[in-house]
Amino acid sequence: MVTLPQRAVPAILKLTGRNKVFWDREAAEQRVEDRVLRPRSFAPPKRLRAEVSITREEIRGWPVYTITPRAAGGEPQGSTVFVHGGGWVNEIVAPHWQLAASIAAENATTVTVPIYPLAPRGTAEQVVDGVVALVRESVDRGAETRLFGDSAGGQIALSAALQLRDAGIVLPRTVLLSPALDLTWSNPRIDLVQPSDPWLARPGGRHFSELWRDSLEVTDPRVSPLYGDLSGLGPLSVFIGTRDILQPDTQLLHQAAEAAGVAIDFYERKGEVHVYALLPTAWGRRDRQKIIEALRPEQVGG
Repeated sequence: MVTLPQRAVPAILKLTGRNKVFWDREAAEQRVEDRVLRPRSFAPPKRLRAEVSITREEIRGWPVYTITPRAAGGEPQGSTVFVHGGGWVNEIVAPHWQLAASIAAENATTVTVPIYPLAPRGTAEQVVDGVVALVRESVDRGAETRLFGDSAGGQIALSAALQLRDAGIVLPRTVLLSPALDLTWSNPRIDLVQPSDPWLARPGGRHFSELWRDSLEVTDPRVSPLYGDLSGLGPLSVFIGTRDILQPDTQLLHQAAEAAGVAIDFYERKGEVHVYALLPTAWGRRDRQKIIEALRPEQVGG
């Protein structure tokens, strides 16, 4: 398996134009229009790990996939609800599916992957409520249920965890990879990180955020979970690179969690970019394994 040198990632992102929709608001607007007119496929790749099976059903109008381990030795233990990122406007992609399949196979657990509606049709209120409902149903079935989200999915996951806590459901762990936490994009330290971030930037991020929040205040915890009260939340695991403008807000989350008495494992990787753990770099591979381990049900063990 090829490992990409860390130093090559920024150049590849720029050469492939992955950063244009964040640096240029007009490009961001065009991206949204294009995705509405020509939606991308969200179907899983034809080839995933042989150790898992995948089924699809419709739940409250959403396509929801369930990835189940084929391994012998009894029923799957526990469940992970996997909320993909994509700036609230892009569908799930192959690296998400690969990670979800690895979680299922290596943890002998069921992974639920909701294909939630994207902005502007989907909104923070609607999607957070939908993820909360999926988690509640899993808990009601008696499954030890954990949450994972990357980037925009990290925002949804943490917002859902807060709402579940308010309903008396404290999750055993919520795992966040490069989460979007404050959709005001107002942290002054973003300006310090921006020159080194080859991917994200405020202009496009703000446009996507405005569509996503819809009628909610931008500081509503369903939009910006950093403004929520973390007290009583279950343990968190957070992964972030230092070449990511979301890093300053993850540091604030780290501080707020500790102040609220919330257990948090905080992994900050020097020189890594946004959602680095989905990329084929050395640290990406190492921290993918840590993510899988963090989502492992207690019954499965180490």
